[in-house]
Amino acid sequence: MAKSTVQKLPRQLVGDGPGALEKRAPRCKRIDAQGAQAAAPMAGKYKRQRYVTKDGKCRVRLGHIQDKMRFLSDMFTTIVDLKYRWFLAIFTLCYLLTWLLFGLVYLLMALIRGDLDPQEGHQACFDNVDGFLGALLFSVETQRTIGYGTRSVTSQCPEGAILVMVQSILGSIIDALMVGCMFVKIARPKKRAETLVFTQHCVVSQRDGHICLMFRLGDLRDTHLVGPNIRAKLVRSRQSKEGEFLPLEQSDINLGSETGRDSLFLVEPLLIYHVIDASSPFWEFSAESLQHEEFEIVVILQGTIEATGMTCQALTSYTNDEILWGHRFEPVMSLVKGAFKVDYSCFENTYEVNLPTCSAKEMYEKQQAALGLI
Repeated sequence: MAKSTVQKLPRQLVGDGPGALEKRAPRCKRIDAQGAQAAAPMAGKYKRQRYVTKDGKCRVRLGHIQDKMRFLSDMFTTIVDLKYRWFLAIFTLCYLLTWLLFGLVYLLMALIRGDLDPQEGHQACFDNVDGFLGALLFSVETQRTIGYGTRSVTSQCPEGAILVMVQSILGSIIDALMVGCMFVKIARPKKRAETLVFTQHCVVSQRDGHICLMFRLGDLRDTHLVGPNIRAKLVRSRQSKEGEFLPLEQSDINLGSETGRDSLFLVEPLLIYHVIDASSPFWEFSAESLQHEEFEIVVILQGTIEATGMTCQALTSYTNDEILWGHRFEPVMSLVKGAFKVDYSCFENTYEVNLPTCSAKEMYEKQQAALGLI
């Protein structure tokens, strides 16, 4: 069999934009010419909007939310979800505002008790607090428990002692909240998904006598996910029998849930496949009709990170022009010096195989007719 390498497509060429057809990776030879001819009139109309990008970002924007107070009821999640620049701004403001607030209170208390203009024999409430800067420094030293030893509250000022206790308690609460948010934000499992890789293309070929839709995924880390599970959704718009338009309707794609194939042991790149049978949404799709259909396959991999115990989720998607009819993936595993070696340089490589361009339904009917069953 002649081998061919499927190159990664530039993101701006994934879709139906002008010139995309000439620069796409080649499909199976028997459908290349007629597929390009059929898709050419549609190429210049619009560029397809993805539902989920290749790197797993959902292209759905929420707008005109009326009751935004719901976000404040879950303040912790709201703060963690903020971008880093806003998170760091809130982190800094929480401390600056409390220091300034208590500094002003200390200054006001010292002013009321006459500490700023002491008379002979006056018992000061705060030692060495003779202005706003002194009150601010005392506030910072109190909340951060620095204790340089030059500024302190005296035993002649019970209200000052109470104020110091209030600030200490409030400072501990702020520390717990801000440090907790910082830890959760840094330890979020989003970055773990960067080392979970999917092939840029799906392929359609036969396996064990069935036409299957296949893609490959791998984990680049030596520490593996615990209990990874994979599922897939078909997202496409359609019109119901009653004439109702259903935008971006989601339907399940069976990846072997009834046999346990969707529960993975992801220590090496795995080939995930969907059997195209009578229950499959691709049952009536042929190589040619695949060119005209508009749909997106969203793949969702979920597992637990061994080091942190947090749940990680990695997403990708495939559109109809990222499905290679009549191709298979090249093997990436080899045995060297008593161990199995994975060659990720071949992760995206495919080669062509003989596969009729008719749909799985038509192929099944031909087989049944040949056996005299229909």
